[in-house]
Amino acid sequence: MKRTNEMIVGLAMVAVITVITWGVFAVGDNMTAGVTPFSRDVYQLHMIVLGIVTVIGILVFAAMFTSIYLHRKSRGAEAAKFTHSTRAEIIWTVIPILILVAMAIPATRVLIDMEDTSGAEMNIKVTGYQWLWQYEYLEDGISFYSALDRDSNAARQIGSDISPREVDNYLLEVDKRMVVPTNTRIRVLLTSGDVIHSWWVPDLGWKRDAIPGMVNEAWTLIEEPGVYRGQCAELCGKDHGFMPVVVEAVSPEDYRAWVAEQTGGQQTAEVGQPLDEMDRDTLMAHGEDIYDAHCAACHREDGSGMQPAFPALAGNAVVTGDVSQHIDVVVNGRPGTAMAAFGQRLEARDIAAALTYTRNAFGNETGDLVQPADVVPLIDAQLDERLVSADRAAN
Repeated sequence: MKRTNEMIVGLAMVAVITVITWGVFAVGDNMTAGVTPFSRDVYQLHMIVLGIVTVIGILVFAAMFTSIYLHRKSRGAEAAKFTHSTRAEIIWTVIPILILVAMAIPATRVLIDMEDTSGAEMNIKVTGYQWLWQYEYLEDGISFYSALDRDSNAARQIGSDISPREVDNYLLEVDKRMVVPTNTRIRVLLTSGDVIHSWWVPDLGWKRDAIPGMVNEAWTLIEEPGVYRGQCAELCGKDHGFMPVVVEAVSPEDYRAWVAEQTGGQQTAEVGQPLDEMDRDTLMAHGEDIYDAHCAACHREDGSGMQPAFPALAGNAVVTGDVSQHIDVVVNGRPGTAMAAFGQRLEARDIAAALTYTRNAFGNETGDLVQPADVVPLIDAQLDERLVSADRAAN
């Protein structure tokens, strides 16, 4: 009779813990399977490991609570004297080993597959900057920057009239998406131009650190068209939380059409060749786009800044003063401050347009037009200095 009661209590404990565990799964408190073969492999591995540890947890806690309830002192239970058992030691050593092997075999297969970037059909280089991404399609000759979109950027500003609730995908939308074809094995090369970042899209099943001076590799193959969102997963500075990633997967046909649109001369017609002179309207329009993507996060869209770290550009002595000094500040940055050196990340025409825009916006109205040819000498000098430093470091 006593043995039967113990079994009933033990089974009751197992039932309670099982119901609780099932309830957790039922409400969807679990990982998603993702949209790539690799992400599904990771999900299946997760489920295998989760199933094993859940069974272990149920058995261990059921045995523990059963023992606490049935073998308590108030019922007259007396602790048995410990005796050595070779058989018990073998059992509790062998069983955990078998469990670890059962988890290690599929885990090793998934990890090996994760690192195998061979057989790629296309390569995309991703460079992290504070606080945006640069995407370079190595086969197609496409390069662009992707930053927090204008509405999300405006909605997060202190005193903004735009509510975050009015913005779709608040803080998870960008001005230019990374567009990729479906059913294509893509190798992603990740690096950084300043600090450590981490490129992460949960639906792809992996994340990789973008580290200055080195290149990390990863691969993906997205089977279903759609828009998949992520963000920087490394504490990379003040605006770390405003560095989203958006991947748009389209059919191979639509991807080729997108490539044709990007390389069909539209941008050249609007902006001109790197050293061609641009008129005021072109400089201002392109400069506003560059400012919104690279400068507004710190200096705000209206140029009012965020004191004391980020000074206002409206009426700023540098912005309204000597042009050469202004170019030097933007190209080379200001060491010891949050002002980055944009000569390392933007083309001459982009910097020239941004300079023209800031010198003629926010009430500054200097009338100055900065051309790419004005910026190139400082960029070249900065590049020469970096090459010399690299040679010194190598020797």
